[in-house]
Amino acid sequence: MGKLEGKKALVTGASRGIGKGIALALAGAGADVAIGYRREQGAADAVVKEIERLGCRGAAFAADVREYDAVAAMGNGARDALGGLDIVVANAGVPTRFESTHEVDPGYWDRVIQIDLYGVFHTLHAALPHLRKQRDGVILTVSSVAADACGPKGAAYNAAKAGVNALTKTVSRENARRSIRCNVIAPGLIQTDIADGMQEFHGDLEKTIPLGRIGTIEEVGALAVFLSSKDAEWITGKVFRIDGGAW
Repeated sequence: MGKLEGKKALVTGASRGIGKGIALALAGAGADVAIGYRREQGAADAVVKEIERLGCRGAAFAADVREYDAVAAMGNGARDALGGLDIVVANAGVPTRFESTHEVDPGYWDRVIQIDLYGVFHTLHAALPHLRKQRDGVILTVSSVAADACGPKGAAYNAAKAGVNALTKTVSRENARRSIRCNVIAPGLIQTDIADGMQEFHGDLEKTIPLGRIGTIEEVGALAVFLSSKDAEWITGKVFRIDGGAW
């Protein structure tokens, strides 16, 4: 409690799932939190109310992360609503269809890359001038163990998440001298609606996890709090896999 008191955060894709878990964990540690969402205004408003119940300021902004101008407006809106911006979490993304590479429709490939990779680039590109000017800040991107595991029938998703890892490491090297830390959270199987779909396709995935269970959004949120806090102030450019030992 209180590790992030006084900090201002923006979390994209936070109306549900992992993004919601991160947003609420940051608020639970004392940060004011703005969330980005694309369509689910009711769900986003509900998350804001939960943030406010934790005693922090909350706000929600609609933006399609494929559109740079919309992302920039979201970042500016979050900064104005909260009175600053210290932590940026690029989480928004879409899951994969389970298709072999030769079966993937090029239009679908473009959609996944645009959201899962370009969306992260847009978020970081919009936030960095502000963070660089104040010479302080934390950037977290949300990738996946799929970037390393490269399982079959997930080419677009695997490639996008590998790109997120490389982008994050590059940004960390470019901005460390300005006291901006940038790390990747790479979850394995986390209990969300996406995990439900993966279980339906692959079968009982819990058997592949050495710790014997699926992770929770609260556990991912706890990692985000650690990486955003002074406890991690000498850590940058790293990929943190949170997967129960699966990778």
